[in-house]
Amino acid sequence: MHVFKFGGASVKSAEAIRNLATIVAKYSAENLVIVVSAMAKTTNELEVALKHWVDNNLISKEIKLAEIEQFHINTALELFNNDAQHLLIAELKELFIQLNDQLKGIPSKGYDFHYDQVVSFGELISTRIVSHYLSYMGISHKLVDARRCLRSDASYREGVVDEFTSRILCQREFNFSTVNIFLTQGFIAGTEGGTTTTLGREGSDYSAAILANLLDAQDATIWKDVDGVLSADPKIFSNAVKLNFVPYQEAIELAYCGAQVIHPKTIKPLQNKNIPLYVKSFMSPDASGSIIAHSDTPIKLPPIIVLKKNQVLVTLSPRDFSFVIEDCLSKIFALLYKHKVKVNMLHNSAINFTVCVDDDRLRLPQALDELKLDFVVRYNRNLELLTIRHYTSELIDDLVGNRTVYLQQRTRSSARFVMDSV
Repeated sequence: MHVFKFGGASVKSAEAIRNLATIVAKYSAENLVIVVSAMAKTTNELEVALKHWVDNNLISKEIKLAEIEQFHINTALELFNNDAQHLLIAELKELFIQLNDQLKGIPSKGYDFHYDQVVSFGELISTRIVSHYLSYMGISHKLVDARRCLRSDASYREGVVDEFTSRILCQREFNFSTVNIFLTQGFIAGTEGGTTTTLGREGSDYSAAILANLLDAQDATIWKDVDGVLSADPKIFSNAVKLNFVPYQEAIELAYCGAQVIHPKTIKPLQNKNIPLYVKSFMSPDASGSIIAHSDTPIKLPPIIVLKKNQVLVTLSPRDFSFVIEDCLSKIFALLYKHKVKVNMLHNSAINFTVCVDDDRLRLPQALDELKLDFVVRYNRNLELLTIRHYTSELIDDLVGNRTVYLQQRTRSSARFVMDSV
């Protein structure tokens, strides 16, 4: 059995969905689970609509929702010869009625809760469109609601999957004795109480990985708009090269450093069952792509560059001039965890503790306000975090140059720099 994950770029338009169906058709005789993300930038657009609602900007909310609905309706019409009476059109309109219902009244249950109930519609809508088109192309399959097979706790926006319960649910939902192809949503899960959770931004990769683990898949494949795992983002670094093979350990390091090709939580479920992960281009589906798998021998890799933008460097100092020791660190990490602020890099001295974090304009200010009760807080915004794996001195000189570096760390295999944005 194989697990395929198609991200937003691979379902961004009617043409892209046709291409997805062409790829799936080549594997129509195989047992297959297809995991699909929201179309294109739908998640971002739903976030905007949610913000308008939270800010009580109701006219802007209605305009944004109408734009999102029209985009999906137009895609469906293009797929089905402008047939406005097609069953899919009615189903999409019903989904958008449900979405509108989520954005009525006053947000009273916390931003993270409402986020998950709203943003999850991106995947519910995209899979409905893909399902109808697969059927139209004669590809027999079953659409499964991921909320019925992936059980999580109520940690909204960062749902923690209950693997034991989810395994039982998956074995019930994905019955290959009745049909050999299943389609489901990435990114979302369901709680025991029936509410929707999401698994972290860009979490569809993780959905595919956890399903591969729970269903004992032979392999998993992530279909992307690049040729495989690259040594750098080709949109920023023109000399990026494809890595044909990447060991699990290296892949985890790259994901932790912020490499966009893999979600940070993706590797663990696969490594735990020695399931290889293929990263392939949906534009060149017959190309070899990259393989992420176990390796018993060291693999020599070229320098790999990861650049995270929109970073904030925060320095904390105890108000009483005491040392930054275990109890102080425990308090800091507890507050960061409470506000779901993820640390990308850290450094501590006798009386200072410094972290580099993403500039989350919702969560970070709340964390800083609470930290200010016990610490002097200083921070710099509009920074970048550059990581070079398997670095050379020449490459560091070339990439860092004369830019202002606020914090740097070097180990045997990695060099990291927090510096001004260009």
